[in-house]
Amino acid sequence: MASFTIYHNPRCSKSRQTLEILNDKGVDVEIVEYLKTPPSKTKLKSILKALDMQPQDLMRKKEAEYKEAGLDDTTLTKEQQVEKMVAFPKVIERPIVVSGDKAVIGRPPENVLDLI
Repeated sequence: MASFTIYHNPRCSKSRQTLEILNDKGVDVEIVEYLKTPPSKTKLKSILKALDMQPQDLMRKKEAEYKEAGLDDTTLTKEQQVEKMVAFPKVIERPIVVSGDKAVIGRPPENVLDLI
């Protein structure tokens, strides 16, 4: 079966539910607690490409860090947005599940079934 990576926050119920679906399906899952180990700029760009999203689309705009990091500044380039997302990983939407060159956000958790 294909290998999967989940960018996971164990304190998030949607993230836990998504991981549970992956485990129930018996897939090989690498768990990355992205708040402890944020993705690199290169990896985050790869994830955005797999999701077919722009950086702003993958941000949790209600997090305090969103404003704190200046991510509400509409003059930021995509490169600057990605850099700030790496520096402030709490603003990254979760959970993200990646398999090969495809990815989904586990909101709702059942979205992960599209990858299996």
